[in-house]
Amino acid sequence: MTALLSVHGVGKSFPGVRALHNMQLELRHGEVLALVGENGAGKSTLMKLLSGIYTPDQGTFKLNGQPFVPDNPKHAQELGISIIHQEFNLMPDLTIAHNIFIGREPRRFGLLTERELNRKALALFDRINLRLNPREKVGNLTVAKQQMVEIAKALSHESKVIIMDEPTAALNDAEVATLHHLIRGFISPDTGVIYISHRMDELKQISQRITVIRDGEYVDTVDTAQTSMKEVISLMVGRRISGEQRPSPATVEAATEASSDVVLSVKGLSTKTLLKDVGFELRRGEILGFAGLMGAGRTEVARAIVGADNASFSELKVHGASVAVPNPAAAAKFGIGYLSEDRKHLGLMLERDVKENITLSSLAKNAPGGIINDKALRRTAEVFSQKLRIKTPSVHQLARNLSGGNQQKIVIAKWLVKDCDILIFDEPTRGIDVGAKEEIYKLLDELAASGKAIIMISSELPEILRMSHRIAVMCEGRITGFLGNAEATQENIMELATRRPSVTAPVTAGEMTA
Repeated sequence: MTALLSVHGVGKSFPGVRALHNMQLELRHGEVLALVGENGAGKSTLMKLLSGIYTPDQGTFKLNGQPFVPDNPKHAQELGISIIHQEFNLMPDLTIAHNIFIGREPRRFGLLTERELNRKALALFDRINLRLNPREKVGNLTVAKQQMVEIAKALSHESKVIIMDEPTAALNDAEVATLHHLIRGFISPDTGVIYISHRMDELKQISQRITVIRDGEYVDTVDTAQTSMKEVISLMVGRRISGEQRPSPATVEAATEASSDVVLSVKGLSTKTLLKDVGFELRRGEILGFAGLMGAGRTEVARAIVGADNASFSELKVHGASVAVPNPAAAAKFGIGYLSEDRKHLGLMLERDVKENITLSSLAKNAPGGIINDKALRRTAEVFSQKLRIKTPSVHQLARNLSGGNQQKIVIAKWLVKDCDILIFDEPTRGIDVGAKEEIYKLLDELAASGKAIIMISSELPEILRMSHRIAVMCEGRITGFLGNAEATQENIMELATRRPSVTAPVTAGEMTA
């Protein structure tokens, strides 16, 4: 039987990056097909190709056996494929009915007829058994109801295929059940759903088959009912790390044995929108890795600690003393340096030279009487350029002219000049090549050995295992478990990263591996 939607041999590359290669996918009539993969596996690129945002370099799409070549998202919708993104595309100041039929409102003598618009919306809601007031403004709705509006909007286009990207990321159990009921009501012999989710438990509830992609390539498609979620996770991870370098047992023991060496203590960290009762300790000489899927809350933890985002703590201690950190400048005074995942926008002044970037955080030290000592700044920049092996013709070279790895080293140097004892590295090797990664790894090892305490956030599981003495795993704003490096595997990290959080204490390494 002809597939409802098929993807054959699709490839897509960007400058310096091969996002997809020989991608395969088949959605059957009347099916919910789950699509899973780690962060960066290529799911988003594939969805953007199907919605007409990108054009494939090679390969074909077919819808009901006919070539499917969308020019843009509106064209894709007209052809029968709608995508509901994790970030909703709704206008909060307009009503539900206006959002659903925007650009397609019923008119009489050129004037919009509000009554007919609301009647059409109610007829749609009756068809899909949805209880909403078409006159209510979208900005007044809960996240769950906004999700329902997005689905109703897709159905109003008579879509044959709906692609849902993390549809339950912000929903509670009752709302998830409602959403799944709505999906089942949509499914017919003429329709299908591609369901992208990191929540492994949901896949059993809603999907018939699961397609796994990894590193931009198709891996396998399995029957949901006949496959365990551990098998799915193994397909997602795919790599064996037994031969890869890890911290030595002696290094781990030295970093974790002395509770008196706690330099940062966090308890009851919460935010209004995501984080819930996050707590952990960081010790001198330790690299504490933070793992989790996109949106788990790792970056939010870092930003809360340095005062970049509003948050509440039941306790925040640095070197045993309770502190209040209202902003990143205050964090730096307490010896906490934060290296953002977006170094080009939040970590560097690209149009300034290496010297200015490295010495930015320590200008006061080199400005006696308010007069900047340029020679002292240059000497400091040269010393740290040599220490961190920054490849630059001179400290007067503009930061934008250096490679990504050397730019990252400049940001690290800035905080070392400030002599921060606690360093938070958010995706420290993102966007840099393999050789530069190894240099960053070596540098972090040296910093830990010298007594610096490091939090390292990374989406790359081999990197987390390569660098961390301990690993904190997050899911949906909570820490769901701590793992010792010796016991950690990619599989049990992924299991914790996809585990729906409970209000009980996080899982420890012994509980995880038992």
